[in-house]
Amino acid sequence: MRITDLMIQETMIMDLQATTKDEAIDELIASLNRSGRINDPVLFKEMIYKREAESSTGIGGGIAMPHAKTTAVNEPTVVFAKSRKGLDFEALDDQPAHVFFMIAAPEGAGNTHLRTLAALSRLLIDSDFISQLMSTDTPAEVSALFDAKQAEAAEKEAAKEKAKAEKAANAASTSTTDQQQNTSGVIVGNANSEDFVVAVTACPTGIAHTFMAEDALKKKAQEMGINIRVETNGSEGAQNVLTADEIARAKGVIVAADKNVEMARFDGKPVLQRPVSDGIRKSEELIRKAVNGDAPIYRSQGGNAKEEGASTGKISVGSKIYKDLMNGISHMLPFVVGGGILLAISFLFEQLASPENPIVQLLQTIGGGTGAFHFLIPVLAGFIAMSIGDRPALMPGMVGGLMAVNSNAGFLGGLAAGFLAGYVVIGLRKLFKGLPKAIDGLKPILLYPVFGLLIVGAISFYVFDPIFGSLNTWLVDALGNLGTGNAVLLGLLLGGMMSIDMGGPFNKAAYTFAIGVFTSSGNTDGAWMAAVMAGGMVPPLAIALATTFFKSKFTEQERKSGLTNYVLGFSFITEGAIPFAAADPLRVLTSCILGSAVAGGLTQLWSINVPAPHGGIFVAALANHALLFLLAVAIGSVISGLILGLWKKSPTLVK
Repeated sequence: MRITDLMIQETMIMDLQATTKDEAIDELIASLNRSGRINDPVLFKEMIYKREAESSTGIGGGIAMPHAKTTAVNEPTVVFAKSRKGLDFEALDDQPAHVFFMIAAPEGAGNTHLRTLAALSRLLIDSDFISQLMSTDTPAEVSALFDAKQAEAAEKEAAKEKAKAEKAANAASTSTTDQQQNTSGVIVGNANSEDFVVAVTACPTGIAHTFMAEDALKKKAQEMGINIRVETNGSEGAQNVLTADEIARAKGVIVAADKNVEMARFDGKPVLQRPVSDGIRKSEELIRKAVNGDAPIYRSQGGNAKEEGASTGKISVGSKIYKDLMNGISHMLPFVVGGGILLAISFLFEQLASPENPIVQLLQTIGGGTGAFHFLIPVLAGFIAMSIGDRPALMPGMVGGLMAVNSNAGFLGGLAAGFLAGYVVIGLRKLFKGLPKAIDGLKPILLYPVFGLLIVGAISFYVFDPIFGSLNTWLVDALGNLGTGNAVLLGLLLGGMMSIDMGGPFNKAAYTFAIGVFTSSGNTDGAWMAAVMAGGMVPPLAIALATTFFKSKFTEQERKSGLTNYVLGFSFITEGAIPFAAADPLRVLTSCILGSAVAGGLTQLWSINVPAPHGGIFVAALANHALLFLLAVAIGSVISGLILGLWKKSPTLVK
């Protein structure tokens, strides 16, 4: 497939009018939408910004490649655009971007399309080619240039394959005949050089940066006369997988990745772990360090490996704690949602029948304290521990969480046990580091499980369980005895927090608090869940109302996108408001926080309970005052929608 089959001329923008990154993204998405290549601009924009949040797609050298893989895409498409003046796209080299490629890939993109996108990415490493693109004036010239470049690359590839076949035929008895090839899956570099490194490249979507990093590393290695073998972890999965022999022979390993890759195989090797962008822009530095062994030694202990001798220092303590906590919560949520909704349905049946009804008993057994809910805190603690100490920490973390359940230490005790287990295993690694190599195999299967469990269990039994058991009892009693005024204030706070960052740490903190009371106290009437759910439903509903009733304040694209937010709001998907908040954070966030706080406070004023942890309007019937719950959401949404609609500037006036 030709690249120009995806880079259709009708979507090209030869003179981009945008002056900011946000405007550029909007202009590119608008081109996709006009051509019918996407079906949900709001969702597509949300996924674009989600990718940008992981690392900027302004790769430097004047190029930006915003991209997303989502169900919002109808057909695989690349939008080409040029900006003669250039604009700040938060590029990795801090230089303005002039050439843009917005990649839209459907969720089920075929291998042919993915390989074509990879071919496009590799072409963009050539600075001369980028200069030629900048000199084009029409879409036809752009297409012709890409067709010629791809044909040239195909000819070179064919010639190399032919040379490879001839070389193999002429030197069948030689075991080193593949050192000079430059095709995927073979070693690149200098056949006479003893310097050999291996690399793995990967990015979250696997359709652009993965292959640009691969090509940059190969080209630089060839210039430096160093042999290299590169494995790619793209949308098609791992390709050109490194062999055990190649890893053993390599002087160093480069992992240029923004997502997890298989690391245990590099145990004992010097490993450089860097963002995939470094593979593109700092390829020479990475190769030189890998050849010289100037990298931390990677040690695997039954799970993801840890580096010895150095730390990247690129993550703060707060970010690390948040990452570990979110790992636990993300694994716990399926139990919360599945078990909680089944339990809530059982309450509905109980009102219609009786507690002895077989359906009620079945649902409560599956979803309640002997079913899904029984695993909540152990799973939370286990995966927090695993995020810190890898696989050996999973078991002691889960046991510590189970002890918290059995002792009434609850959610807080489970959190403490999870963090304790992770750091206990890290401590055990350091303690047993000096043991003979002969017993290394016993560490993950004997020493870590036994000593980790003993230490975590003892501290949980004698320290955490009594302390957090008492604290948990006090907290539940205090919440249960809150007067109406205090309950409303807490409802205001929880509801407002759901809109501060719409899925970020504040949002998750409020939701986690509600789940903690909902699960660990045994009180599943869902008073605080009502405040959190109402607060989380307001932002997208407010956006939808504002775009409907204040049409002149929004662009045509925003008005169309606003309709989607009705569905997202009813479904308790707060993130639907993110694209609007990103474009106008002061007005959108302020108005949404106010409305969400009002909705959360009203749920407590009216003593509303929602005995389900998710579902929005679809579980509203399970509330003790369903109509009042919907009224609280409606009032909060109208308040936010009115504030936003009145406050927001018309599109031509927004600066």
